Amino acid sequence: MIIEKEIPMLFYDCSTAPSPRRARMFIAEKGLTIETRDISIMQGAQLNPEFLAINPRATIPVLVTDQGMALTENPGIAAYLEAAHPEPPLMGQTPDEKGAVLMWNAIAEQQGGWPIAEVLRNTNPAMKGRAIPGPTSFEQIPALAERGLARVDLFYDLLETRLNESPFLATDHFTFADITCFVFVDFARVIRRPVPKGNAATLAWFATIKSRPSAAL
Repeated sequence: MIIEKEIPMLFYDCSTAPSPRRARMFIAEKGLTIETRDISIMQGAQLNPEFLAINPRATIPVLVTDQGMALTENPGIAAYLEAAHPEPPLMGQTPDEKGAVLMWNAIAEQQGGWPIAEVLRNTNPAMKGRAIPGPTSFEQIPALAERGLARVDLFYDLLETRLNESPFLATDHFTFADITCFVFVDFARVIRRPVPKGNAATLAWFATIKSRPSAAL
């Protein structure tokens, strides 16, 4: 049984975006309750002066620690919470596991998350002029969306190969890398690129992660 602990921190979230969902799941898996403020990306709230004072790069999530430091990237947020609240361990326990978790987390981000974002941000009319997150405006490039779709397909091949070797992405148990990969694979629905029906190992892994209470957040 997880006992929730009230922590004097502040978490800036966006309920519709995948990156802050990764942090939400990590926080939930740790059994923590942290004061949260929702920043609507669709309404452009990340560009308001009040939020830019917290994170000038205008990205979400942000975790403000109880020492007042603003952590603006998921690996940093996860590393901080793991060090402050080591149970249950989500970042690996041995040197090999710790290295594997960060390696597979990076693979999931770069080969899964980034191409999914390329497709969405370069095709969605609501993101016209906002093709890259942050305070600077960038126009959409349709060719990047085409490349992104091809990269997503390659990522699914990579994922199926790995999950035929291991029940979880980085180790033989659930870790931060599984959170990252699950969130991006689930978010691929917005570009209509679900896991291929023949990828049995990936579908079984996805169902396992989806059954965790944190996945409902």
